[in-house]
Amino acid sequence: MRTVITGASRGIGLALAEQLCARGDQVVATTRDDAAITGPTWLSVDFANGASIREMAAKVDAPLDLLVCNAGVYLDKLHGLDNGYAEDLWAQSFAVNVTGVFLTVQALLPQLRAAKSAKIAIISSRMGASNLAPGGSFIYRASKAAAINLGRNLAAELQPERMAVGIYHPGWVQTEMGGKAADLTTEQSAKGLIARFDELTVETSGQFRNYDGSDLLY
Repeated sequence: MRTVITGASRGIGLALAEQLCARGDQVVATTRDDAAITGPTWLSVDFANGASIREMAAKVDAPLDLLVCNAGVYLDKLHGLDNGYAEDLWAQSFAVNVTGVFLTVQALLPQLRAAKSAKIAIISSRMGASNLAPGGSFIYRASKAAAINLGRNLAAELQPERMAVGIYHPGWVQTEMGGKAADLTTEQSAKGLIARFDELTVETSGQFRNYDGSDLLY
């Protein structure tokens, strides 16, 4: 199976790349830094730049069985309402977390269409769910809510082509973003997510699920 994983130089993306390579998948992994491990084919991409995304897509061979949109930023962590959330952080966050996801899917559609039953996995977050609104992290929450909405609409658009789209919460993971106190290791999160990717079908397309398989509210 040929898979593209965005944002794979560290954290959950790196764990996904390691586990998929270990089971024999052909993995193309993207980074803005140096290649993190041997095994995947590494491509350098700036997901806030459409031209960079299209250049990456041109280097990916068809057919493409699975696209994992994992690249994301959390730029407003611990910001205060009175003096935080600068205007440029909104633009940067949405450029990567929302627009970058859409442009990646769009750029790789020819390769995905060349596969018999391609899948798209969008890594969002429960922090974007409308039923969880405790305040704070306004930019990140809004961008992840938009990513959930984007995934559901892509699922509807691509359903006639038998292409499945899943949206996932990776859990609270011990990464630079999640912090050392988080519940899960990157390996545990990746293992659960891969199981979700494997079980994704057109019939379950558009659902928002936790890494452990439980359904989540939008």
